[in-house]
Amino acid sequence: MNTQTILTFTAMAALSILSPGPSILLTLRNGATYGPRSVMWSGLGNISGVFCLSTAAILGLGVLLKSSALVFGVVKLIGACYLFYIGVRHLFGRGTVLAVEPETGKEEAAPQRRKLYGEAFLTAATNPKAVLFFTALFPQFISAKAALLPQFLILMAIFMTLSYSTHLSYALIASRARGLLLKPLFAKWLSRFVGAAFIAFGSLLLTLRRQAV
Repeated sequence: MNTQTILTFTAMAALSILSPGPSILLTLRNGATYGPRSVMWSGLGNISGVFCLSTAAILGLGVLLKSSALVFGVVKLIGACYLFYIGVRHLFGRGTVLAVEPETGKEEAAPQRRKLYGEAFLTAATNPKAVLFFTALFPQFISAKAALLPQFLILMAIFMTLSYSTHLSYALIASRARGLLLKPLFAKWLSRFVGAAFIAFGSLLLTLRRQAV
């Protein structure tokens, strides 16, 4: 695997990771609510989910999702329902983007690490669009003349490092913006916006169509 291939993949991966999506939104919420340290665990959940998806793509799940309407529909429905669940919680006040005490400005105690990890893992892993993305992306950078596993591990190491560092960066930004987020009216509407955004992501996921093999 030459330097040009690695640099090209890194650039494409960075563009994909930086673009807003459910995982980034979840990171912003956790960073603002519980502080950047919480994202150390939700970030691990995210890259674990991404690793599972990329492995599934390499093993052929991407082809299966493309060829089987039933499997694709089930995976898509699960992912959309999970996004709807998070969105409804925020939209109707059962979940808040920034749960703090306005007078003290103290961060709410973070949930257990496994909850932070699990929520981020499910958000990343229940997205068939990502499987199709990896299925389409990886073959462009993997040489059939070389061993598959080393190339896969190099590309995934790059992707996961970029993803984890990006999530930590977003968390720091959200944490530094706490002064604005502490304002009750702003926090209320931000919570509604996050809820609507998650529902929108779920709706867009439901409109995703499988590609023909």
